Amino acid sequence: QVQLVESGGGLVQAGGSLRLSCAASGSIFSINAMGWYRQAPGKQRELVATITSGGSTNYANSVKGRFTISRSSARNTVYLQMNSLKPEDTAVYYCNVAGSDYVRRTLTNYWGQGTQVTVSS
Repeated sequence: QVQLVESGGGLVQAGGSLRLSCAASGSIFSINAMGWYRQAPGKQRELVATITSGGSTNYANSVKGRFTISRSSARNTVYLQMNSLKPEDTAVYYCNVAGSDYVRRTLTNYWGQGTQVTVSS
């Protein structure tokens, strides 16, 4: 099994910054990509940013230029630096890892428990 532990959410004023972290642990065999998704009340979960094992990144248009995703392969950790936050960024942010564990060896999407980010105007 693979476990994801997120941290770094909270309450911030518009224009402020937050940094989210997500550490993957357990019987990790491989990680293809890591990323962040978010879900606002009454809305579907949406992609925020992803980063592959090779370092390629992808961002939602709404966060380009404000958010930066990075990872530490040695620590199986992914980060999301969020700057110039807006009230519309308010959501529960979920960490995602696309990878496999030693038991099943099949590509699986693993999810964290979510961390709340609230941006006040």
